[in-house]
Amino acid sequence: MKEAKAQAMADVGIESLRKCLTKICPQSFRRSCQNFVHNVEFIEGDGRLGSVMLLTFGPDVPNMKYQKEKIVELDESSHRIGIQVIEGGHLDLGFTFYITSFQLTTVSEKQTLVEFMVAYECETEETVLPSKNTASALACIKCLENDLLST
Repeated sequence: MKEAKAQAMADVGIESLRKCLTKICPQSFRRSCQNFVHNVEFIEGDGRLGSVMLLTFGPDVPNMKYQKEKIVELDESSHRIGIQVIEGGHLDLGFTFYITSFQLTTVSEKQTLVEFMVAYECETEETVLPSKNTASALACIKCLENDLLST
């Protein structure tokens, strides 16, 4: 198993960001991340553990059309979220396993540290490195932050 890590500071409170990443994720992404994620919908569940989301990608993600993701870890007390790709997207690009974990940590009432970890396995060494994908995840967090600040 290989890993890629990154972190970002979001100028919003931890509860707002956690809800945005899970329960209100579809609306937030539609409003703020159109170039990365054109649409998100829950096809199973409602943002709780075990929920499955269908993402269709925007023009800034040219080599992926869609991806199904399942919330495989959701610990509200420690603010940890794990989302595993179960179909399409990264799995179509040569990855055999791909999971992104978010660890949210309160810095202040209106500031949250977001730590990402992508754990993955791939068929060959030629596969696109997840560092590119952590950059996209960081950009999406900034889009969600802007959406939360504007509402």
